[in-house]
Amino acid sequence: MKVLIVGSGGREHAIAVSVAKSSQVDKIYCAPGNAGIGFVAECVDIGPMEFEKLADFAQEKEIDLTIIGMDDPLVGGIVDEFEKRGLRVFGPRKNAAIIEGSKAFSKDLMKKYHIPTASYENFTDPEKAIAYLESARMPIVLKADGLALGKGVLICQNLEEAKEGVKTLMLDKQFGDAGNEIVIEEFMTGREVSVLCYCDGTHIKPMTSAQDHKRAKDGDQGLNTGGMGTFSPSPFYTKEIEKFCEEKIYQPTMDAMKKEGRDFVGILFVGLMLTEDGPKVLEYNARFGDPEAQVVLVRMKNDIVDVMNACIDGTLDEVDLQFEDNAAVCVVLASDGYPEHYEKGKVITGFENFENKEGYYVFHAGTKKTESGIVTNGGRVLGVTAKGKTLQQARANAYEATEWIQFDNKYMRHDIGKAIDEA
Repeated sequence: MKVLIVGSGGREHAIAVSVAKSSQVDKIYCAPGNAGIGFVAECVDIGPMEFEKLADFAQEKEIDLTIIGMDDPLVGGIVDEFEKRGLRVFGPRKNAAIIEGSKAFSKDLMKKYHIPTASYENFTDPEKAIAYLESARMPIVLKADGLALGKGVLICQNLEEAKEGVKTLMLDKQFGDAGNEIVIEEFMTGREVSVLCYCDGTHIKPMTSAQDHKRAKDGDQGLNTGGMGTFSPSPFYTKEIEKFCEEKIYQPTMDAMKKEGRDFVGILFVGLMLTEDGPKVLEYNARFGDPEAQVVLVRMKNDIVDVMNACIDGTLDEVDLQFEDNAAVCVVLASDGYPEHYEKGKVITGFENFENKEGYYVFHAGTKKTESGIVTNGGRVLGVTAKGKTLQQARANAYEATEWIQFDNKYMRHDIGKAIDEA
């Protein structure tokens, strides 16, 4: 069969590597892809938001399955365009992808269906938002309602910071129209855990847990990023917590979306905070996390194509989802200055060190193939991932592997997975 993957980052590279393992697949395309994806798929020069061109390509090439990796096209309705043409596609329709596309929608959904989350209020008027903050307890969290590349969340320690945050999001429009409406919610404390789930509109199957590191610098300092590294599984996500989440969060979310006429088919990413009062939902995403996909998919035993087809066909309940009894750690190699200002075009060397090394992976995020070789082409450049019998071993292996890759302006955090030692 022929598969098309839509996207260009480390997540899509991880998906492509998983798809390539399937005995059913003999040809993979990726639009637009990147230099690393080019080793396992044929890259096609079509942008992820060019829905009609992508659907035309899928029809012309007789693609059997299209996998949408990114949030923007999902929220924009790419699945609806493909389905309208009778094309087989994996991902939620536009009316279901709103669970990520609008923070206000997802918070209101949780309130309506009693799914545990932080208390909150939504605002479209900056003056009313500031008036609310005058009597709110600090610290407090401000979230842009729309998509903001994982960066539209501000944690404000005091009233002055919170007022400045409202200005940044709603008046200065740092994240464009994503800040037309904002969510102001209570600041929760505890361990963060990410759980990706396969969904078929009725049934939901959670994958193994992971934990992301969003801040740019060691010790969770610096600006929010798309993710500087992750590990899987989380030692804090116990069997008891998993059972609670399945009963009070995962299935109720699926049921809520169905009741709203928004059947969710695809990947539901549930960001959790393990508070003293029990697990609560931080956020929902409508696709694989990045870099969570890089540590979760390498541990999955199932044929990813079988699982995705079961989601589309509504037979996910018949799938026995299995993961290896080990661990994985991903360390993101970024361009120094990310997420603000950074240079591109730096030649990357050392990829040959990963050849025939079992349990080691280098997933490309922001790379480009040129006459000079593969060069940096983004803030997050590579996701160096390694497995190990234990989390500590996987962490040691991943950091060892970061030394195999070299490029000017290479930057990384040195404490990815440090929380493992506290478990």
